[in-house]
Amino acid sequence: MPLELSLNGQARSFETLSSGCALDQFVAELGLKADRVAVELNGEIVPRSTWPQTALATGDKLELVHFVGGGSSSPSRDSLTAQGS
Repeated sequence: MPLELSLNGQARSFETLSSGCALDQFVAELGLKADRVAVELNGEIVPRSTWPQTALATGDKLELVHFVGGGSSSPSRDSLTAQGS
């Protein structure tokens, strides 16, 4: 039976996973790098060190935040000057 849960607010079904799979397996199945992901399970932050022992069940609510590096978070001074003139 596929794992069915809420992922970032959307109901999802994962055919290749079943209830009881470990959180680290779930993150890997999504193709995400564990060191760039934060996970909240049913309202609680899950420390990465406990992912292998954290079993997922149908009906769980997961929130995943994937961190992406690169780029600048603030506009350049030239673009601020052009917008402000």
